[in-house]
Amino acid sequence: AMPSPCGSDQTCEDPDKAANKLHDFVCSCNSDMTIKKVDGPATCDKDECSASPCGMGQTCVDPVQSVSSIGDFTCECANGVKATGAAAICETDECTATPSPCGADQTCTDPDKASNKLHDFECACNSDMSIKKIDGPATCDKDECSSSPCGTGQTCDDPMKSVN
Repeated sequence: AMPSPCGSDQTCEDPDKAANKLHDFVCSCNSDMTIKKVDGPATCDKDECSASPCGMGQTCVDPVQSVSSIGDFTCECANGVKATGAAAICETDECTATPSPCGADQTCTDPDKASNKLHDFECACNSDMSIKKIDGPATCDKDECSSSPCGTGQTCDDPMKSVN
């Protein structure tokens, strides 16, 4: 069987087969049979947003469904970042993730949410805020002797304190 000249979402009719005229076929949209075109595919309404092309938490808008331009939908993030014809890349406050990407005893900050960059969060040690690392937990000094794990009369020494 030959593929339809109207496409898969349309019905093709040849109103006067007996006349055997070329280019007199009619394409009708399956979604709305009142939308027709002679000698070629009709422009059918198509809501591209119905296929959920945007990422989670994004708003999809297909502005002119009656024109049915493929790829004219827009995905918009809550922070206003938009992309046309594809999912937008939204910045998320990575510090709100559970568990924290920095781990315990560290403060997470996402300095530039408006930049729409991922992996730009910063972890700083609560014990010394000058010790920081971008995109992951910082290596914080931990004084394991501070909890007095040794018995009475014993001295605690933590030689690896600076690398813990």
